[in-house]
Amino acid sequence: MKLSRLKRLPSRVKRAARYEIHAHWRRQPIVTGSVFYESFSGNGMLDNPEALFRELLASPDFAHLTHIWALTDLQQYRAAVDEFADDPRVTFVRYGSPRYYKALATSHYLVNNATFPPDFSKRAGQVYLNTWHGTPLKRMGYDIEDGALATANIVRNMVAADYLLAANPFMADQMYETAYKMSGVYRGAIVEEGYPRIDRQFLDDEQRSAARARLVEAGIPLGERKVILYAPTWKGASFGRPTDDLDEILEHIAAIEERIDTSRYAVLLKTHQSVHRLAKHRPDLQRILVPNEIPTNVVLGVTDLLITDYSSIFFDFLQTGRPILFFTPDLADYAGTRGLYFEPDEWPGPVHQSARDLGDEIARIAASGDALPEESRERYLGMQRRFTPWEDGRASARIVDIVFRGVRDGYRLRTGLADDGRASILLYLGGMRPNGITTSALNLLNNIDHSRFDVSAFFAQSRSKATIAKQSQINPAVRQFPRVGGMNGAKLRHLARHLDFRRGRIAEHRSIPSQNELWDDEWTRCFGDSRFDYVVDFSGYGPFWSALLLHSPEAARSIWLHNDLASDAHREVGGQKKMLHSLTQVFTLYEQYDHLVSVSPTLSEINREGLAEYADSSKFISALNTVDAEHILENAQADLHEITFDEETGTNPEWAEALLAPDDDATTFVCVGRLSPEKNHARLVRAFAQVHAEHPKTRLVIVGSGPLADELQALIDSLGLEHAAYLTGMQRNPHAIMAHADCFVLSSDYEGQPMVILEALVLGLPIVTVEFASAKNALPAGSGLVVPQSDEGVADGLQAFLRGDVPASAFDYVAYNRKAVDQFYRAIGAAETVPAD
Repeated sequence: MKLSRLKRLPSRVKRAARYEIHAHWRRQPIVTGSVFYESFSGNGMLDNPEALFRELLASPDFAHLTHIWALTDLQQYRAAVDEFADDPRVTFVRYGSPRYYKALATSHYLVNNATFPPDFSKRAGQVYLNTWHGTPLKRMGYDIEDGALATANIVRNMVAADYLLAANPFMADQMYETAYKMSGVYRGAIVEEGYPRIDRQFLDDEQRSAARARLVEAGIPLGERKVILYAPTWKGASFGRPTDDLDEILEHIAAIEERIDTSRYAVLLKTHQSVHRLAKHRPDLQRILVPNEIPTNVVLGVTDLLITDYSSIFFDFLQTGRPILFFTPDLADYAGTRGLYFEPDEWPGPVHQSARDLGDEIARIAASGDALPEESRERYLGMQRRFTPWEDGRASARIVDIVFRGVRDGYRLRTGLADDGRASILLYLGGMRPNGITTSALNLLNNIDHSRFDVSAFFAQSRSKATIAKQSQINPAVRQFPRVGGMNGAKLRHLARHLDFRRGRIAEHRSIPSQNELWDDEWTRCFGDSRFDYVVDFSGYGPFWSALLLHSPEAARSIWLHNDLASDAHREVGGQKKMLHSLTQVFTLYEQYDHLVSVSPTLSEINREGLAEYADSSKFISALNTVDAEHILENAQADLHEITFDEETGTNPEWAEALLAPDDDATTFVCVGRLSPEKNHARLVRAFAQVHAEHPKTRLVIVGSGPLADELQALIDSLGLEHAAYLTGMQRNPHAIMAHADCFVLSSDYEGQPMVILEALVLGLPIVTVEFASAKNALPAGSGLVVPQSDEGVADGLQAFLRGDVPASAFDYVAYNRKAVDQFYRAIGAAETVPAD
């Protein structure tokens, strides 16, 4: 352990130094008139930023501007550095270096075609233009199944941008507003004036000759031949680690070359940014590989025919009016995995799965004088009108006019996206571990009326599979802000922040200027320019998160109290009050919140009394948890044999076999919950032992995992219940198990409003629960049996069920949810935005 920490020390020191350098420059004045450019995380002077850079450089009224480019390797991109070596206005910094963070922190204008790193937080006075890098054919963001988590840094960058560029209305509508959910939150302007990079395709004879000369200088024996450009997109599960399919690509090119006149046509390869680093070191590619430092659109300007697959490059090439062919040998797999916005029969050119067929198609086009294939001509012209309506070679000039000259009249700008008629809610969901709070949060997100509210969820980005599984269950209508990266700021300021927390002074986060600045910066880093009408800490257990939410711009702020928190704070685990300090810090923040929301009326009274010293009594209110009945009932229908089958052993666990036995006449009691002290499963096991001794045809199934698993199993074994009482461990679908049980039992020492009781009610299970403060709030009138908190009390409850004295649950979950969600709206102060039914 010590050795591994030692190995990590250099990287930790390097990271700390980076944060310190960045913090230093963030305290320095912004350099007026400086422009910082980044394309594809520094992989060249490319794309829209390059086109805008050249436009600014050529504009006499911007001669005063200074320009800084971020490049990953100043030697690799030596040609770009040398081109501007004699221009004092242009400098280059290495991506991720101290000079990079200086430029990021102090430049007046920021121009990026992708995303700045998680450290980035736009400062007051900076203007951020995000151009993105193409009209998408592949589905993006939330349009991909489970795509939300991969959008974290993208959405963060977009909401921070003052301007987003859209090459066409489709890009604005489908990509920005829908796929990345900018509708309802984005406060900047989407600019629809064409794409600057496409300007670079408009080449005169001299520029065309120069571009071809650059290809020859790179080792491509072009001669006088026409250019066929093959530009496949990247493949694989990760943009950062693409599949190396270069051998396959070479085979395809060889097959194409066999079918065409190579004395007339040269087939060149343009790899995707993420693949180029694999391709550039291969000698067998040198005769065909287009260097990464030559802007793609300049290459398109000299291209006579384009071959691609799913790359957005074809949208740019439409402007030329020259033929486009599609080569998609993996179409079925790719479309099924990633998804496409347009089907192949809509594409502006013939689609082939065979390289030989593709070569034959090229030969036919060559024989026709390079004319558009007749069968796809109308599709081509239709797409040209739809996707390149404003490409006249002057897009860069128009963007410069808007962003740098401040001219808006007469231009196509979409503004007011944040004001879509809905009120906005931000909910911090907590740690998203599999527990009752997470279940309650997910249920709430499913029950909020998304036609009336724009909803965003905030939580920590996690690598835990269990946590990711829960995050993937977030309602797809909800915008997600997973927190990536960490707070900016000098280490001394963070040391002061940590000391304030240890000394119990977190409530002073606003009154100390240096601390207030840290927290304000972190809010901006996470949410950019976003504003929310209602900000909700739905967890209520984390002082860091509770403090951060108080730095939102003006909003109604609420914090949830899921339990008797005064008792929680003083409860001992292993002889220690482990939550005392952190919860006390949360309590000290209560006076800064507008509403303190418990999950039942009884619990609200308990918290009002127990936490009276921290907030005015009028702030304590309640809102019942909602329940996702449809999801529960659907889960209950799952095949228990299938979901519990172990492929390695070829068997089901003993408890599942017992529940599935066709001649089973045993009565099954079930309990679901974390195996932790407050759930007091030991009391349930001991009570069950008494009942089982008298009624052998009974069994107990406890679903969940936790720190007391070994202790509980030892208790089961010591009581001789190893074939009657079972610990299932964590189960992804507890409802299928509950559906095979006869009675639900809860033996907790304390609960807020237990979600498992709501789930049991939905399934119609009879319920036996011990008495705790809010037990009666959790059960509808006439449902279940409440017994004393003792072994005998629980045993009596089980006996009562066996006698038939505990009725099945009658629960109108539709009416219940209507009531619960209305209470939520009222609790956060949003009742006036919800019209009466």
